[in-house]
Amino acid sequence: MQMPQGNPLLLSYTLQELLARDTVQVELIPEKKGLFLKHVEYEVSSQVRGRAMFNFFADFIFRGFPVIPCSPPDSPVLADREFIEARRRALRRFINLVARHPPFSEDVALRLFLSFSGPDVQNKLKESAQCVGDEFMSCKLAPRAKDFLPADIQTQFAVSRELIRNIYNSFHKLRDRAERIASRAIDNAADLLIFGKELSALGSDTTPLPSWATLHSSTWGSLKQALKGLSVEFALLADKAAQQGKQEENDVVEKLNLFLDLLQSYKDLCERHEKGVLHKHQRALHKYSLMKRQMMSATVQSREPDSVEQLESRIVEQENAIQTMELRGYFSLYCLHQEMQLVHVYLPLTSHILGAFVNSQIQGHKEMSKVWNDLKPKLNCLFAGPSGSPTPPRLPQDGVSPR
Repeated sequence: MQMPQGNPLLLSYTLQELLARDTVQVELIPEKKGLFLKHVEYEVSSQVRGRAMFNFFADFIFRGFPVIPCSPPDSPVLADREFIEARRRALRRFINLVARHPPFSEDVALRLFLSFSGPDVQNKLKESAQCVGDEFMSCKLAPRAKDFLPADIQTQFAVSRELIRNIYNSFHKLRDRAERIASRAIDNAADLLIFGKELSALGSDTTPLPSWATLHSSTWGSLKQALKGLSVEFALLADKAAQQGKQEENDVVEKLNLFLDLLQSYKDLCERHEKGVLHKHQRALHKYSLMKRQMMSATVQSREPDSVEQLESRIVEQENAIQTMELRGYFSLYCLHQEMQLVHVYLPLTSHILGAFVNSQIQGHKEMSKVWNDLKPKLNCLFAGPSGSPTPPRLPQDGVSPR
C-alpha cells in the first residue's frame, strides 16, 4: 500500500471502476487427473493478466492479507458433479473479489497467480511472498492511521458491524428465495418436457383400434395427430422455463452470492480484529501490569541492582510492544473503515440484481404467455364440431358418466 492521495479515509471508487479492474473466469477442465484419488483441474483466464492452469484447490489460497474474501470450502474425497460446480462458482467469486480489491489487485502474488502456468505455482507464490513483509510494516500510512481516524471510531465500528450483520441476514434470505424460484423454474421445465413427451408418445401410439371404436376411428386419429403437434409446443414451453431458471441462477443468485461473500469477508475481518489484534493488546497490557507489580515488589524488597535493571529493561520493551500493538489496532480499524466503504461501493450492485430478477420474471412470463396463447387454437381444434367451432365435451357434475 502506498500513501493515499487526498483524504486517506476516502475510498474514491465507483462500482463501475471496480468491476472494470478485471474479470476472471474459472472453468473446469473435463479430464480428472491422478492415479487413485482424482482431482479437478481448473483453467483461470483474466481479462487483464492472461491465462493460467492449476491442478488443486490449494493453488487458489494466497498469502495472508489483512482481509480476504471468504474462500470456498475444500472438497470431500469423493465430490459429486453438483459440488464441483458449486465450488467452481465459489472460486470464481473469490478470485474476482480479490482481483478487483484496490490494494490486492496490485499485489505481486496475485499478478503471479493469474499469469503463471506451471506445476510449482505454490513455491513461486511463497518465493514472491518472502520479499513482501507485514503490511503494517510496509504501509507508510500505518504508523499515522490514528491521526486520520475520527475520535468516535470505536462507536462507528460497532454501528458498522451491526449494520453489515443486518444487511447480510436479509440478503441471505433473499438469496435463498431467489435460489428456490430459479430451481422451481428449472423443475417446471423438466415437468413440461416430460408432459410433452407423453403427449408425443400418445400421439405416436400404433395400437390397432378395437371393433368397439370403429365408429369413432376418425376422432381418435385426429386426436393423436393433434396431441403429437402439441408436444412440440410443450417442448418450447420447457425450453423457455429452463432459460428463465438458468438466467436467474446466473444474473440473480450468483451475484447475490458474490455480494454475500463480500459481506462475509467484512464480518470475518471484524472477528479477526477483536480476537486477534485486540486480544493480543489486552494480553500485552496484562503482562505489563504484572511486570509493574514485580518491579514495585523488587524495589520494596531492595533486591540486587542487576535484577531491578533487568525488570526495568523488560518493562521498557513491553511498553514499546504495547505502543506497537496500539498502532496496529488503529491500523486494523483503518482497514475496517476502508472495507466498510468498499461494501458501500458494491451496494448499487443489489439494485442491478433486483432489476435483473424483475426483468427476468416479466420477460419469462411474456414469452411463456405467448406460447400458451398459441396453444389455445390447437386445443380448441381437438374437439371441434361439424361446423369447425369448438364444442368441449360436457361432463356430469359428479365426474361419473351415466350408463
